[in-house]
Amino acid sequence: MIKIKEGFKNERVVSVSEKLLEEYRKDPLVRNLYIRKIGYFPQARFHFIQKADGCDYAMLIYCIDGKGWYEINGQTYILRKNEFVILPSDTPYTFGASSRNPWSIYWLHFQGTQAHRFLPSGYAPQPLQPGDDSRIQDRLRLFDEIFHNFSMNYRKEYMLYSCLCLYQFLGSFTFLKPYRNITSTMGSPSFAHRVIRFMHENVQNNLTLSQLAAQFKYSPSHFSDMFRQEIGGSPIHYFIQLKMQKACQLLEFSELKINEISQSLGFEDPAYFSRTFSKIIGIPPSLYRTQENQRRQLHIVP
Repeated sequence: MIKIKEGFKNERVVSVSEKLLEEYRKDPLVRNLYIRKIGYFPQARFHFIQKADGCDYAMLIYCIDGKGWYEINGQTYILRKNEFVILPSDTPYTFGASSRNPWSIYWLHFQGTQAHRFLPSGYAPQPLQPGDDSRIQDRLRLFDEIFHNFSMNYRKEYMLYSCLCLYQFLGSFTFLKPYRNITSTMGSPSFAHRVIRFMHENVQNNLTLSQLAAQFKYSPSHFSDMFRQEIGGSPIHYFIQLKMQKACQLLEFSELKINEISQSLGFEDPAYFSRTFSKIIGIPPSLYRTQENQRRQLHIVP
């Protein structure tokens, strides 16, 4: 059986040397809670890690697609899409991706004198299902912010900032209810805002008008009328535009093939995806990728 620790296509990984960490630990902000390593593995086929003697850090694994498994204290658990687990330090465990449907995961290693405060009471996977109050996109944006600043860890102020952000990021998992209830203290979002947030969190799925309406407990016609009153267009058309916006990001910043991007956005037919992209964006996806690559090479801001 093939077993791979790292080296997946389109992965993102950043770590910090022990020597630099030792220097940073002298600062109270760092030694309380800090990151050792952070990354994102998309479709990590053959991913496998075994810590037979445990390790000196805790590990968060957040699955956003596919599935995997982990074994701890003699019990095996399945980790599925929209679930997470935090594996403790000093405890032996093993984990890996499903062979048929390998997971895509955000993950990080963390340590510190206060790290134990973010550990769950058990080992079972915890759900993070999308909903109109789930704030999943907020969490992923925070991950990107932490990743960017941690990648600049040779400058201490960036390391300090990533440590401060880590409190909120881990808190969004271990204190899920307060994290999701933040909207109640900021004022209730509008109907369309809640719908759009749900669309963002399901951009990889094929959602019909009936499914959208059922999620918010309205009839399709009433749901559509309410959305049009706020946005000025149909919900399905808006959803497709969001998909094309995501497609632009993937074309520009990933090495995924066009048919892979098509599948990741819920299009079973790549030709239909290309036609839809051309209609909304104005050019075919292959030309869009070429133009964006040329702009980056020439340092031209569009």
